[in-house]
Amino acid sequence: MISLRHLSGVLVLMPSLCMASINCSAVGEDSARISLKSRENLLWKPAMHEAEFADILRTNANSRCEVTEPPEALTTPNPLLSGTDHDTKVSVSLIVGTDGRVHSPLILESAGENQDRAVLDAVRHWRYRPAMCNGVPTEAEGKVEFSRR
Repeated sequence: MISLRHLSGVLVLMPSLCMASINCSAVGEDSARISLKSRENLLWKPAMHEAEFADILRTNANSRCEVTEPPEALTTPNPLLSGTDHDTKVSVSLIVGTDGRVHSPLILESAGENQDRAVLDAVRHWRYRPAMCNGVPTEAEGKVEFSRR
């Protein structure tokens, strides 16, 4: 009779025995693996982005900004854009709030529903050091363009 303890030992060794029996240096398998990797890179490539922020003119109707600092990116991971079209481009308008979070992202130039959703999901998780006007955190409006290069 086989005990559960013996069976678990066999199950643990089984993957390593199976892996040891595969010849990983075969030319056909290497080229197939490289081909698969290159196809994956074509289909799922991180989008590159460039951000522009509007000049900060005032914090309220009565004051003007004399010393300004634009928002500083802390966490801005790129979204994965799917598809094989290398000319994929998505533009987003956004506001960086006084808390450093992205508010009101809006698609200005679309690349399709799935691409837009991926970009908006990524942008909503971005974090910034907020823009400063005379040493006071203030909102800043920006435009970000994503493209596959």
